[in-house]
Amino acid sequence: MQSIAVIGGGITGVTTAYALARRGFSVTLFERHRYAAMETSFANGGQLSASNAEVWNHWSTVWKGMKWMLRGDAPLLVNPRPSWHKLSWFAEFVAHIGRYRHNTVETARLAVAAREHLFDWAQAEGIDFDLKREGILHIYRNKAGFDHAAEVSKLLAEGGLPRRAVTPEEMRAIEPTLAGRYHGGFFTESDSTGDIHKFTQGLAAAAQRLGVRILYGQDVTRLDSDGRQARVTVAARPADGLPQSEHRFDGLVVCAGVGSRDFAAQLGDRVNVYPVKGYSITVNLLDAASQAAAPTVSLLDDETKLVTSRLGADRFRVAGTAEFNGVNRDIRADRIRPLVDWVNQCFPGVNTRQVVPWAGLRPMMPNLMPRVGQGRRANVFYNTGHGHLGWTLSAATAEMVAAQMLLARDRGAARPSATATAMA
Repeated sequence: MQSIAVIGGGITGVTTAYALARRGFSVTLFERHRYAAMETSFANGGQLSASNAEVWNHWSTVWKGMKWMLRGDAPLLVNPRPSWHKLSWFAEFVAHIGRYRHNTVETARLAVAAREHLFDWAQAEGIDFDLKREGILHIYRNKAGFDHAAEVSKLLAEGGLPRRAVTPEEMRAIEPTLAGRYHGGFFTESDSTGDIHKFTQGLAAAAQRLGVRILYGQDVTRLDSDGRQARVTVAARPADGLPQSEHRFDGLVVCAGVGSRDFAAQLGDRVNVYPVKGYSITVNLLDAASQAAAPTVSLLDDETKLVTSRLGADRFRVAGTAEFNGVNRDIRADRIRPLVDWVNQCFPGVNTRQVVPWAGLRPMMPNLMPRVGQGRRANVFYNTGHGHLGWTLSAATAEMVAAQMLLARDRGAARPSATATAMA
């Protein structure tokens, strides 16, 4: 393999194209939007959070989902309307509860490895993405949540990530602007934040400088492979006078987010990605008082499942929640309102009169681990299904799949590998 097609121009597609180009491959990236990072990689929580590596496969998640099913403002919301996709996904989710500890440790290891690649790339390419290396503070309002976090910290430590418990007094010293009463917290000094959209855009430009051909506005409708040659079919664009087109490559990598499931089916593979919607608000800090009242240290509120990041001097991002409602990108007012209320409660000095809402679909596998590696065909690979840790894990999984494809090229045959778990 020498010529490679990468399907998808979000964070995983762009990092994959960049990693492949650095290894000498001839790469063409297909993206259906006019620019990179226009869907799930547009306005996420902004955290590069190895400390958030705990997988969700836990019985407490199941009970919370059932309890909150009929609450429109619940942190975890499941549309009770059944579908085969949803039922099969949840059945596999429950089946992986027994792997909770193992997968949490492996995710932490992957996240720790990823950030060094990402920081090196950003420095080498001169990418400005509002990076803040101020750590992440997890906050807990009750003893039960704090005690569970203490157990999670042991798993993170197994994965190579230290974090320390802090008292309410220490929390106020770490982030003086945080209002409210708390039982305690955990602080991960090595974590950081930034703007995923700016980073992805910058890395896409760097990939082009390395020779990657990025084709924007390309609606890929079909993928085919016979194991030796891969074909990418792009829909016609009558408005531009362009007919349907077919492109041929030696191999391909599917990095198509929530679209990966359908593409995998065309290629004879099962990649059970489910679209889990998350919401964010970007609070524009319009005055000096709001800028002073907004936090500089990133937070994760375990009770409300919200995360924060400070993006430069004049933007404050709050994101979170999980909604299982199929491929639905509607921005619901009853899901945005709790985010604004949370800001008003925790940071009352921040003016929220100018708030930009957003929603994106996280591509999530039932075991909460990304699908990284070869498919049934020798020249088909996947790098998808990163869920809520897409940016955090992306540099490591891009390096993994690029290394596998280099090995396949050099040996003339690919080694199969199904998940990040098996390769970490």
